[in-house]
Amino acid sequence: MRVGVVGAGPWASMVHAPVFAAGPETELVGVWARRPEAGQAIVDRHGGTCFDDVDALVEASDAVAFAVPPDVQAPLAVRAAEAGRALVLEKPIALSLADAERLAAAAAAVPSLVVLSWRYAAAVRSFLEETAAVTPLGGRGIFASGAVLGGPFATPWRLEHGPLYDLGPHVLDLLDAAIGPIVDVEAAGDPLGWLTLACTHEHGATSSASLTMATSIQPHRAGVEVYTADRVLEIDCTSAVGVEAFATLRAELASMVTSGTTHPSLGVERGLHLQRLIDLAARRLSGAR
Repeated sequence: MRVGVVGAGPWASMVHAPVFAAGPETELVGVWARRPEAGQAIVDRHGGTCFDDVDALVEASDAVAFAVPPDVQAPLAVRAAEAGRALVLEKPIALSLADAERLAAAAAAVPSLVVLSWRYAAAVRSFLEETAAVTPLGGRGIFASGAVLGGPFATPWRLEHGPLYDLGPHVLDLLDAAIGPIVDVEAAGDPLGWLTLACTHEHGATSSASLTMATSIQPHRAGVEVYTADRVLEIDCTSAVGVEAFATLRAELASMVTSGTTHPSLGVERGLHLQRLIDLAARRLSGAR
């Protein structure tokens, strides 16, 4: 299966290009990037062609993997979906809810998955099997890193929009999957510093999420705890996610394209659900109800 990568930033360089070039289910057909020299550097290492036109990359691919800011991803992914290509989407799938809804509508007829990287790890899947067998009272999640303090992920969109948009999808997704669908989110704190979310789940349980990209602690913290009347189930996502998670993602993408189906739990509709939660939290944070 031929996979084209849109983008040449740190995630494309460290994950997308090497994962899809490694196979055996996929081959890297090439890269399109807004900075052609960065795209060329990736194909020099991993093979394929550096395309100077994004539509030519789409035409040459069976699936298109996006590793660009969400406001760039959304309109380009619509074009790829309209061309009938499978989609590998970053989170959040857009910056605005309206753009996420347009993308979800365009992608409804093609296979899609969202790179919520924790969810492809075996340890996380085992954790979710455990939580499915209990009745949660509630839970809490944490994602604390130093991404905005410097380094490859201190990118303009992260610096502007903060942890809600970058880290929030991971934690909200895992709390939602472990405890039950989140139906309401309150938010408090500093949108570029320490942010706290209070979630209400479908069956009445509640949970909290703490998010920051402004601490230099090492190692960073990332994970979820689920509490029942007599036990706690927990997963440390900093140690759970390794190279095998992306091999699973690659294999599941190939299976989806072969069968013509979207991912059963992590397709574009999952991305849209998380976008709605992020949008609600952002409005609550700004004082809009």
